[in-house]
Amino acid sequence: MASNRLEAAFKLLGIDGASVVHRVMKTRADVLGTEFAGSPTITVDGLDLFPSTPTEELTCRVYSTPLGLQGAPAVEQLAAAFTARGLRKR
Repeated sequence: MASNRLEAAFKLLGIDGASVVHRVMKTRADVLGTEFAGSPTITVDGLDLFPSTPTEELTCRVYSTPLGLQGAPAVEQLAAAFTARGLRKR
């Protein structure tokens, strides 16, 4: 879900060829020392696009969207967050 919405947000902003890195957290040790706030945590340059309290546990993350709570931000929310961080078509 999150990957599809990321792609849609990039398309909405006219961004081609964005590099997306998926980091799989399998154990608590993978999470320690990171800014992980539940899956999926979406970051740009190491900063959470939707700041939340980091956790040391493997857990799911829920986002408040215009359609209610969901497992990923809405496409428009992602596009707005990217724009706020200065990510735009080059």
